Amino acid sequence: MRPFRIEIPDGDLRDLRRRIDDTRWPDELPGTGWERGVPLTYLKELATYWRHDFDWRAAEAELNAHPQFVDEIDGATVHFLHVRSPRPDAVPLLLTHGWPGSVAEFLDVVGPLTDPRDQGPAFHVVIPSIPGFGFSGHTREAGWHPYRVALAWAELMRRLGYERYLAQGGDAGAVISLELARLAPESVIGAHVNMLMAFPSGDPAELAGLSPSDQQRLGGLARFDQELSGYMKLQSTRPQTLAYALTDSPVGQLAWIVEKFRDWTDSSQAPEDAVARDRMLTNVSIYWLTATAGSSARFYYEGAAGLRQAAEGHRPPPITVPVGVAVFPRDIFVPVRRLADRDIPTITHWTEFDRGGHFAALEQPELLVGDIRAFARSLA
Repeated sequence: MRPFRIEIPDGDLRDLRRRIDDTRWPDELPGTGWERGVPLTYLKELATYWRHDFDWRAAEAELNAHPQFVDEIDGATVHFLHVRSPRPDAVPLLLTHGWPGSVAEFLDVVGPLTDPRDQGPAFHVVIPSIPGFGFSGHTREAGWHPYRVALAWAELMRRLGYERYLAQGGDAGAVISLELARLAPESVIGAHVNMLMAFPSGDPAELAGLSPSDQQRLGGLARFDQELSGYMKLQSTRPQTLAYALTDSPVGQLAWIVEKFRDWTDSSQAPEDAVARDRMLTNVSIYWLTATAGSSARFYYEGAAGLRQAAEGHRPPPITVPVGVAVFPRDIFVPVRRLADRDIPTITHWTEFDRGGHFAALEQPELLVGDIRAFARSLA
């Protein structure tokens, strides 16, 4: 385990600007808006901002303001932020991002979690980059699925000297956090997630008497499969083919990620309605500057079998530790409580918010922090 600082060479930044300048733009049918993908006018303007106005060095400095380290675990490099609280009663908290996220998702929650203004729960925060993502770099062998990542996180927390801790995450981070709770119940005090997948099993009885709002949530699952899941089907079947385009074209990488910030957030028009533009571009820049489009996509390939089994009604081993769920209405999966309890009987904390979407730590950091702290308080 050794200290780490982000230090992107100037030549890499010059190369990024040159590639944006040399973009070969596609055509676009008039009047289609976002229905066929990212609009050309919007992406040109955003790419121009990325090229001329976005300050990577400022983003880099903000990340480097927090202690960072890298270690080798199970044959992979693991990068992580480790920010200890000044409070003697602080509890270790492991925060895990997903795709297309990164450790930068959590910049706005680190301070309130580690050093809150009141005497409620405080945390020593550990924020790793999933192997294959960001500053963890490329994975060097197959098999980095959520269960293996959870095993690596258990080893990371052991090396840091944390015998008991909380786990939290959204997107893939939610899947990994729940896997960690399954495999290490002696260490995980509780798992808090801000995304939960709960699929119908096919038994008509479990859907009888659902409220209109719950029926609408099930309809959202169908909409995701029909309209919004193309990225997942491609990354879970042909990640290598996709990697060539995204690793060679920064504007391609930008479009691939920005579309998700629009589709999955509580935005009315552009993604910036929900997430600050510079935060979004920090996240995109991490993927581009580390060239991890392909290795992060491989995570979907490795995890595809587990997702298919969940959709087909197969149930993994039970989770025995307490689980907290924060439900944000514009998330890609908005769970039905009845199905969630069927899958995880140990849910002890459930909060429904009236705003926010998939990237909770970016969209609604205060709400997310408050809910994590409320869940931790309930376990005391």
